[in-house]
Amino acid sequence: MSAVPKAADQPIVFNPLDPAFIRDPYPFYHQLREREPLHRSPLGFIIATRNADIALLLRDRQLGKRFRERMAKRLGPQALDEVAYRGLELMMLTRDPPDHTRLRGLVTKAFTARRVEEMRPRIQSLVDGLIDKVVDKGEMDVIKDFAHPLPVMVICDMLGIPEEDRGPFLESSRIVGRILDPVPLPREELDRANAASMEQAAYFNDLFERRRREPKDDLITHLVQAEEAGDRLTNEELFANVQLLFGAGHETTTNTIANGLLALHRHPDQLAALKADPSLTPNAVEEVLRYDSSVQMTGRATFEPMEIDGFRIEEGEGVICLLGAGNRDPAAHANPDQLDIRRKDPKPLSFGGGIHHCLGAQLSRIETDVAYRSLLARLPNLELPEKDSPEWRQTFTLRGLTKLPAVWRQ
Repeated sequence: MSAVPKAADQPIVFNPLDPAFIRDPYPFYHQLREREPLHRSPLGFIIATRNADIALLLRDRQLGKRFRERMAKRLGPQALDEVAYRGLELMMLTRDPPDHTRLRGLVTKAFTARRVEEMRPRIQSLVDGLIDKVVDKGEMDVIKDFAHPLPVMVICDMLGIPEEDRGPFLESSRIVGRILDPVPLPREELDRANAASMEQAAYFNDLFERRRREPKDDLITHLVQAEEAGDRLTNEELFANVQLLFGAGHETTTNTIANGLLALHRHPDQLAALKADPSLTPNAVEEVLRYDSSVQMTGRATFEPMEIDGFRIEEGEGVICLLGAGNRDPAAHANPDQLDIRRKDPKPLSFGGGIHHCLGAQLSRIETDVAYRSLLARLPNLELPEKDSPEWRQTFTLRGLTKLPAVWRQ
């Protein structure tokens, strides 16, 4: 089944697991936007592809997560009996006010612009250490040796995961991104997701008890103390939201660093411009977020009927906002398929919007900024020999590479 319609008279088929779509979803996005920018999929939800529509939907209080209803409609009422899906339901990412407001309020102070900026020296030290480990080898896997461990160590610092406990987090594969995709998981994959969730729960529940006995200056201690101060944070909520902070705190940044590095090497003129003028780095980060977003979609559902350009959305209908499509909308960005690190105000949708705008957006930006500056300064001859045929992870919602070999001259 092809993800990309071949002609205007062929029906639109949205198949986010098609290998061709995984490799390059953007041609499909363009065709869908041109033919049916608000598309009612046979899979049971509406797909939005225009930048303006997505920005509106993300901010509109007529929509919310309505996670339980959406899951029951898509996967059946038994879905929430699965450990992995039950954990998703308890995360602030999937909650509506007032639960979302309460949960997000408990962690917001850890992600203020000032506190995140104060982490820059530590991030620089971690980046330098990772490059030190590989610089004399002349090669590395950008994912395994750099883009994955960097944000893992940063979020471990924030949460307060002890140094001696970090090995499994650094060595393990990344979170099961497929559980966020808008198609059901096969039983085998769901069993693996359940097992991984239970293994993490055992570790974190033990750590929560340690922090109750021995408080530290870290986010887990803050959340444990908030729970005990009467903020009604249940133990299940505590684990689910630490799991969210850990997963979201590294997976998306891993992908952003690697996706952007690949894009720069596929556009050698842009890479050369960034090497020549490192002051372009902050804007380059925004542009790579726009060009090949780590997060390709987010979901909402309506609390009441609404209409966009004559397209009626009924109460309770699920809406998939294709952030990657909105980022490449020619109505919002001239020459959207061109990487342009000097683009004025790229405004990526990649961190979502409204009350669910990503808490860690600025932290991810800083990590990516430091990563690019350091890689280009210390490994100026770095090349990506597989840049024309990279190996993409078989997930849709979280877009990233399985590996990214790099070499450089000594």
